[in-house]
Amino acid sequence: MTSNQAVRHIADARDFGRIAVVMGGSSSEREVSLNSGHGVLEALKGRGVDAHAIDGIPALLDAVRAGHFARVFNILHGQHGGGEDGVLQGALDSLHIPYTGSGVLGSALSMDKVRSKWVWTALGLPTPKFAPLPRGADVHAAARTIGFPLIVKPASEGSSVGVSRVFAEKDLDAAVELAQRYPGDMLMETLVEGAEFTVSILQREVLPSIRIVPKGAYYDYNAKYVAEDTQYICPGLAGDAEAILRALALQAFTALGCSGWGRVDVMRDREGRNWLLEVNTAPGMTSHSLVPKAAAAAGIDYAELCWRVLETSFADGGRA
Repeated sequence: MTSNQAVRHIADARDFGRIAVVMGGSSSEREVSLNSGHGVLEALKGRGVDAHAIDGIPALLDAVRAGHFARVFNILHGQHGGGEDGVLQGALDSLHIPYTGSGVLGSALSMDKVRSKWVWTALGLPTPKFAPLPRGADVHAAARTIGFPLIVKPASEGSSVGVSRVFAEKDLDAAVELAQRYPGDMLMETLVEGAEFTVSILQREVLPSIRIVPKGAYYDYNAKYVAEDTQYICPGLAGDAEAILRALALQAFTALGCSGWGRVDVMRDREGRNWLLEVNTAPGMTSHSLVPKAAAAAGIDYAELCWRVLETSFADGGRA
């Protein structure tokens, strides 16, 4: 299964030029980004790429303006200095520096889960019933509209930070308090009870889905980055069900203006219906991360995966 994005394939590492692998930053996902970035850096260097680590957006922009780098591998995660919300993409576009992954629009829309859902809803794509929660909103009234069980989470964070599953009204205030520790608005949505899947997209290829089976109640931060007992079943489905899931993921990805590479998270309820949760435009690349697992199932090892992601900086003729 493929998308229509044009990608230039590179045979010689020298054609990439000097590469900045930007990682770390100042978002709530800094540590995950550092882990991802160090893995990417070593993989690229092992393939002969002239790659160098840069921590955060200010240092990157200083180096780019000084002419030190030809292009950027963005492995920052999150917003507010995380490099996944369109801010870094706009800065690099203005400096005519190519970079990996989605541009300004796809990055900004994907980071804002409320607006992602508005786009999908307008196009008739399935996503759980939801309510935006600006600061000061009547969360109890929203909960009565959504119905229990439900999810409360920051509208613009990743890696499951600030997320709570709420099964009764008595637990709602604590969930809101946790979500409000993070910048921006909140989001409330129906808790879909069923299986969790993720679908990775690389260049023009939709990779096999992964069914995530955590040891605990759900796939939280610990299950993602710490625990060793989470099961990953790839492909997560078979036959027509797998094809339908992958096609939906590609629709969701392109609807938000995303390109290059990314990951689409989906819940599948007990009746077999798929529900879109979010798109990640700079997914994790740690030892626990999902895109490398899906790539491996498609016969793409970690170093080759990093190479192909770097090739997305040449997409559409080199975005910048």
